[in-house]
Amino acid sequence: QVQLVESGGGSVQAGGSLRLSCVASGYTYRYKWMAWFRQAPGKEREGVAAVYSGGGSTVYADSVKGRFTISRDNAKNTMYLQMNSLKPEDTAMYYCAAREDKYGSSWDALSAGPYNYWGQGTQVTVSS
Repeated sequence: QVQLVESGGGSVQAGGSLRLSCVASGYTYRYKWMAWFRQAPGKEREGVAAVYSGGGSTVYADSVKGRFTISRDNAKNTMYLQMNSLKPEDTAMYYCAAREDKYGSSWDALSAGPYNYWGQGTQVTVSS
């Protein structure tokens, strides 16, 4: 049984930083995409960043490019999202997600549909 558990959320002022972690258990990570999504109240869930284990390819939403960095430590079955220069519009519940299919392409790496497993979420609040 796959479980994804996020941590690291919190409240920060604009311009601050946070690092989110996602620990995966029961999950075989090789050649698969994992990603971070977020959902603000009244808005749709959006893909923030994704990382592929087979080569380390990454994909970012335009809104976070240059500010967020996604990474994964396969030995620890952990994925991270380093968030710098945070803005109030980054306020949302952040979810970790993982795909079951192998060798997926990057074109849908930030789409929620292909992801099979989801964490419970961790809240990020950025005040101005």
